[in-house]
Parts: sequence; structure tokens; C-alpha cells
Amino acid sequence: MLPMFQAQSFAPSGGAAEGTPVEDLFREYELDGFYDETVSGDRSPRPASDRLCRRIAELAPGDLARRQAAAETAMRRLGITFSVYGDARGTERIIPFDILPRVITAEEWKTVEAGLKQRIVALDLFIGDVYGDQKILNDGVVPRAAVESGEGLKKACMGLKPPKNVWCHVTGTDLVRDGDGTLYVLEDNLRVPSGVSYVLQNRQLLKQTFPGLFSGNDIRPVDDYPWRLLECLQWLCGGRVENPVAAVLTPGIYNSAYFEHSFLAQQMGIPLVEGRDLMVRDGFVQMRTTRGPQRVDVLYRRVDDEFLDPAAFRKDSMLGVPGLMEAYRSGRVALANAPGTGVADDKVIYTYVPDMIKYYLNEDPILPNVPTHRCGDPESLQHVLNNLQGMVVKPANESGGAGMLIGPASSEKEREEFAAKIKEDPRDYIAQPTLALSRVPVLCEPTPEGELNLAGRHVDLRPFIVRGPETYVLPGGLTRVALTPGSLVVNSSKGGGSKDTWVLSGDGGDG
Repeated sequence: MLPMFQAQSFAPSGGAAEGTPVEDLFREYELDGFYDETVSGDRSPRPASDRLCRRIAELAPGDLARRQAAAETAMRRLGITFSVYGDARGTERIIPFDILPRVITAEEWKTVEAGLKQRIVALDLFIGDVYGDQKILNDGVVPRAAVESGEGLKKACMGLKPPKNVWCHVTGTDLVRDGDGTLYVLEDNLRVPSGVSYVLQNRQLLKQTFPGLFSGNDIRPVDDYPWRLLECLQWLCGGRVENPVAAVLTPGIYNSAYFEHSFLAQQMGIPLVEGRDLMVRDGFVQMRTTRGPQRVDVLYRRVDDEFLDPAAFRKDSMLGVPGLMEAYRSGRVALANAPGTGVADDKVIYTYVPDMIKYYLNEDPILPNVPTHRCGDPESLQHVLNNLQGMVVKPANESGGAGMLIGPASSEKEREEFAAKIKEDPRDYIAQPTLALSRVPVLCEPTPEGELNLAGRHVDLRPFIVRGPETYVLPGGLTRVALTPGSLVVNSSKGGGSKDTWVLSGDGGDG
């Protein structure tokens, strides 16, 4: 069960007479030329969001703001936080939550779901191929140099055969919508993707602070995700162990996603362990308990490859378990995700995913990539250097928005400094055009007259895919929103927030 909190009591809104006519709800709303997923060009609600907007319009003045405040109070009480390394204001913060949900139609979600399933199958085949026969490299579909020069390739993983022949058990794929409404894949997160706990908590917060919002809306549920994940972990041991013991392996309380690690362990009803809680004895992984050592059969690891096992990777790691990789190779423990998946969690390799789909599946990609320039290609390098002001440039192996250049928001000095970095190591950078990211409304401070104040902010979407007995795509995923006016950076470490994401259905789901 998700943790509960004492919800604040609200008086009924009193009907439309106390609220705002729905046709006036977005009268002062600025579209600024961007595609808005909630508001159409004439400032009326789009069909999928019409019922939601009518419910918002019915509210008495100040009601929505009170519910927003109640949700934020609940987040603090429940400890729904993330850590920001090196931030002088403190390491732990709540991720700002906006009470207005984002709505996705059932029809569009069918396409998204099919595209994500197609993509993860191809990526999984690619990873297995790279650590196996390397056919795709031998055939020149993906250049061998691009793979072998990447930080994600782990020699210790060559020849590995993961249980059930699946490498990526949990994936978070980032999607963005451009100015014409087209959805693109921005990047794939295949190592230890985070954020799913906020999906579950956002839904719970919204249901408890604003239960009436769900009335009359058929919304697909998300709260079975922990069960799906546990089913996947247990499935990895199928045929080897009758009643497998699973645990979540965390780097510890100072990790930025520690809340998520502890939350998921609690939701699945399995132990949360650190490397120091585990040992390899007689070839098996054992967990130290007050009753003595207990065998662990599968680990949902939230520790990066480099720190998993000092005997196989970084010798100075204090986070891993000596001998873990040997136990994994021998089939005495399962790991999700498998070590080595970072070879495909590389922004240069991302550019070849459409080629992987055609190579392994003989299909055209359902979801397109954002058009991307590889700075390692001489022609692309010159084009990027000549057009930095209009580009978003990213290092191949960073995450969380680290090390990026957003051209339109940069100074001439910053572009000059970044150009020097690119020239020094071209392979490590990719560049993409600055997309006109879609927007959705967020709740801002009331107007001086005390009226409801809604403003458009840019968003992305991170759906989560679990590959167990079947491939499951969590309906919706994590909507991240750039709360700073005009900002395109949605990352929580850079001031971004999140929203509940509604996928509509015709099956009567109640969220």
C-alpha cells in the first residue's frame, strides 16, 4: 500500500456559479506560439482535457491554491525528496508538484506504448549482441569505434548470459513533443533510471487532495507498478529457486534517489540493502540479518556498474559487493538491470537506435528520434560549431542535465568555452536543434485581484517499461515541468517540478 496522510478538509466548491465560466478559464493565458497540450489555439480546452478544465472552472476562488498547498505539505510530511549534490541551500528538497494533471488520450498512448516496446526490444538485442557475437558491429550498422570508445562498454561483461536473456528489466525513456505536436524520443535511460516513485506518489497526492477531480474521468491506474516490478524480479529466478528472495541494492542515504529506493522496497515488501549488508559466501550472495546470513537470489540494483563489485570494476568502491559478478556469471544471483546496459545508455549510441530497429526487427521505428548531430563526424562537427547559438549540446554520458549547453540561453563566452570542449573530445558530444517543447498549464501565484492564474510551462515525459514475463509500460509516466518561465530545463536538479499524468481509457479505469 502507498503511504497515506491526513488530507486537509475542503468545503464543496459550490458549483459553477462560484467559479469561472470555462470559456474564460484561459482568457489571459499566453500561448506564445508553442503547442499547448491542454489549450487549443482559440484558448478553449482541447477535447481530452475539457472535462478536467470544466471541473477546475467550477472551483471557488482560492480552492485550487489551498489544495496545492495541502499536497506540498503532504510531500514534506512523507519525506518525498531528492538530493542535490553541492547545493548550498541543502542537499534534500521536495520536487515541486503542480496539481493540474497532464492528459494523454488512449489513442495516442497506444502508439507510445507500441513504440516503446519496439524500442526496448531492439536495444536489448543490441546489448546482447555487443557482449556476444557483435554481428551489428561486424556488419557496420553501428560503427565499432562508436561502441568501443564509449564509457558504457564494460569488458567485465563480455560473454555474459543474463537470466531469461534479458538485459534491460527497467527502462525510463524520455519523450518530448515539438511545436507541431509530434512526439520524439529524446534519450534512453537503461542503467538505473529513476523517477517512478514520484509517478506513484503524484497520483496518490492528487487523489487525496482533490478526489473530485477523478469523477467522470476514465484514467488508467498506475499503482500496480511495484507488483509488476516484483513479478519481474521473481521471474528472473524462475526454474532456479522456488521461493526467491529479492532485495533492493542502494548506494545509501546520500544518493539523490534514496527516497525512491526505500519507497520501492517498502512497496514490494522486500529488504533495502547496501553493499555492506551483503557478502558472497560459498558462491552465493548472502544478506546479513539479526538471525544470521540469508541467501539473496535477485537484486534490483540501484548502484552504477562501476561500483557494483570492486573485484570486477572500481577497486576503490565501498558501495558494492566483492565477488558479486562471479556469483552473477555462475547463475547464483540475478541482477536487474544487468551489468553492462550502459553501453546503450550513451547519447551517441542513441542516434543509431532507428538503425537497430531496422536491423534486428526489420521494422520502421514507431517513435522517431530527435534529429541529432554526432560531433564525432567531421561534417556534423563543423555544422554544430557554426550553429551553437541554436543548438542544445550534450555530453554523451552525463545525466540530469549536467554539462549541457542550451545555445539560445547562452552567452558568447559560454559558447566559446563549450566549443573548445567539443573540439577537445568531439566523440563525447551530440547536438540537437532547440525544440519548441510543448507546454501545459501550471498553477501560479494568484493575480493581484485574487483570480486564478494559469501559465504555460514546458514539459517532457518519462514512461517506465518493465520487461518481465511480459513487457509492461506504465500508463503515463513522469511528467517533468520547467517551472521557471521560458526555461526548457525540466530536471528536478535544475528547478523543475512534476505533475500527475493521466492516460485516458475506455475501460472504466478509476486511476
